[in-house]
Amino acid sequence: MTSSSTPASPTPGAPGNNRPLRRLTARGRHEAHRASTPLELFFDLCFVVAIAQAGVQLVHSVAEAHTGEGILNYAMIFFAIWWAWMNFTWFASAYDNDDVLYRVVTLVQISGVLVLAAGVSKAFEDHEFLAVWLGYLIMRLAMTAQWLRVARSCGHGPERTTALRYAGGVFLCQIGWLGLLILPEDARPWVFLVMAILEMCVPAYAEKDQPTAWHPHHIAERYGLFTIIVLGETIAAATVAVKTALDENDALGELLPIAAGGLLIIFSAWWIYFVVPIHGHLRSNRQSFLWGYGHYVIFASAAAIGAGLEVAVEQTVGKAHISTLAASAAVTLPTALYLLTVWALHSRHFKVGTAQQLVLPTTALVVIACTFFGDWAVLAAGVASALAVAVGTTLTSRMTARENRPAARSATTPTG
Repeated sequence: MTSSSTPASPTPGAPGNNRPLRRLTARGRHEAHRASTPLELFFDLCFVVAIAQAGVQLVHSVAEAHTGEGILNYAMIFFAIWWAWMNFTWFASAYDNDDVLYRVVTLVQISGVLVLAAGVSKAFEDHEFLAVWLGYLIMRLAMTAQWLRVARSCGHGPERTTALRYAGGVFLCQIGWLGLLILPEDARPWVFLVMAILEMCVPAYAEKDQPTAWHPHHIAERYGLFTIIVLGETIAAATVAVKTALDENDALGELLPIAAGGLLIIFSAWWIYFVVPIHGHLRSNRQSFLWGYGHYVIFASAAAIGAGLEVAVEQTVGKAHISTLAASAAVTLPTALYLLTVWALHSRHFKVGTAQQLVLPTTALVVIACTFFGDWAVLAAGVASALAVAVGTTLTSRMTARENRPAARSATTPTG
C-alpha cells in the first residue's frame, strides 16, 4: 500500500515484496519516484486532531486573558505532537517496508496521539498531564519497537548501533518526561525545557557514526503535506468561528475584514512555503536537522494563526475579555513569526540579491506594525502578506527575464 513506484533495485525490506512480514532494512536515499504513502497521510490527519485540540485551548486561554500561561502550555503540548510526528516521519523515510507489522505498529502510534489529544484540555485547564504522558508513552514505545526491529534486521555494524542508540534514547527520554507528573507544578516548565533539549540531542547522537538513509524528496514532501494539513485546519477553525459568530450575532460588517484578511494570510502562507523546491537543499544531516527542527516554529505558528483568527472573531462579537490590540496581536505575531521562520529555513537559500532577501523579513515587520490598526489590523496584515507574494513573484520574474536575454541573443546571433 504505497503510492511510490517500485525502486529500480529493490531491497529485501522495500515495498513491492508481498510477504506479510519482511526484514526492516534501509531503503535507498536515491530511490526513484519516492512519494508519501496512504498510511503516512492517514497518520498526518490523525495528528491534526491533536493540533486542533491544542488550538482550541489556546483560543480559550487568550480569550480569557491568560495569554502567557496559554502560550506556555501550547508550546509544551505542540512539542509533544510535533516531535512524535517528526520521529515517525524520518524513520519512515528511511525504513518503511509497508509490511503487516509495520502497519500495525504505526496504527498503535496513531492510537497514542488520539489519547494525547483527549488529554489536551486537562493539561491546559488543570495542568494535569497524565493522559498526555500516556498517549506519548504509547507512541514512543511503538517507536522504540520499530528501532529494535531495525537493529534485529540489519545484523551487526554501524547501522545496528544507530538503531540501538535511537531505541535507548527514545525510551530513556520517555522516562524523563515522568517529571511532568511527579514534580511540583513550578518545576514543570524547566522539565519541559531540559527534556526537549535531550530529545533533540538523540538523533544527533544516534547518527554520529552512521546516518540513516532518509530520502530528501520524500522528507520535503512529507513536511509540505503536513504544512498543508495545518493550514487547512487553520482555515477550518477560522471558518467555524465566523459561522458561529454570524449565527449568534448580527455582525457581518465587523467580521468581513477579519475573514478577508485571514484568507489572504493563509493563502500567502501557502504560496510562500511552496514557492521553492527545498529538497535540493537537504543534502546532509547537519542541514536537514536544522531545517527539520525549525519546522516546530513553522507548524506551531501556522496553527496559532488559526487560533488568533478565532480570538479576533470572539473579541469582535464581545465574547473575548481582551482588547482589540491584544486580539490583533494574536493574529499578527504568529503570522510574522511564520514569515520569518519560512524565510530563515526555506526561502533565503533560493533568493538572489538584497531585494529578494529583504521581502519576507520586511513583510514580517510590516505585519507586526499592522497590530496597531485597530479593527482593520487583520485585513491590513493580510494585504501586506499578499503584497509580499506579489513583490517576490515580480522580482523573480524580472531576474529570470534578465538571465534569459543573453541566451536569447546568443541563439539569434549568426555564426561563421
